[in-house]
Amino acid sequence: MNENIFKRNELLAQKVIKGLESRNMTAFYAGSKEAALAKALELIPEKSSVTMGGAMSAHEIGLVDALKNGDYNFIDRDAYEDKRAAMLAAYDADFFLSSVNAMTEDGILVNIDGNSNRVSAIAQGPKKVLFIVGMNKVCNDLDGAMKRARNVAAPINAQRFGLSTPCARTGACMDCKSPDTICCQFLITRFSRHKDRISVILVNDDLGF
Repeated sequence: MNENIFKRNELLAQKVIKGLESRNMTAFYAGSKEAALAKALELIPEKSSVTMGGAMSAHEIGLVDALKNGDYNFIDRDAYEDKRAAMLAAYDADFFLSSVNAMTEDGILVNIDGNSNRVSAIAQGPKKVLFIVGMNKVCNDLDGAMKRARNVAAPINAQRFGLSTPCARTGACMDCKSPDTICCQFLITRFSRHKDRISVILVNDDLGF
């Protein structure tokens, strides 16, 4: 990453952290993927039950492999024949891992979901939620965050899953009602009523979509 961009992101991260903390969330800055991994493992005690909602960012920093290979109860929904059972198990987990589709400079988190298991677990259920967020997800305001979620994250994910949606073909949101749409639920997290339930690690790198 260009040094000027790195420094700009570093300054921006401090602004985002203040915004998150004003919304009753805990926030940390990591200057690299390695630092983000170390901070995440510091926050998640051994023996904890941990699950996730398809967060590519957690994979990219090596957190998923570390949890699977460490002394943790990692609830891998792909290992469940009964997918509903896996989703229900997530609601009683100690930690739920996620990222965001976008977030604002003042700490509002934006997520969209098709099956809605991810956004529902973010909103309620697991004891703690840990977000791994690359600085590429930060937008000026809520309007910009919504546009990023719909026109950047959603088309890429639709293509990744091989879905037949207009955005998968065009790369832009068409506000569709396709049976394959992944834009079924929109979750805007502007405040955490339960202090310390939501933590965010901001990573000075491009992560996820």
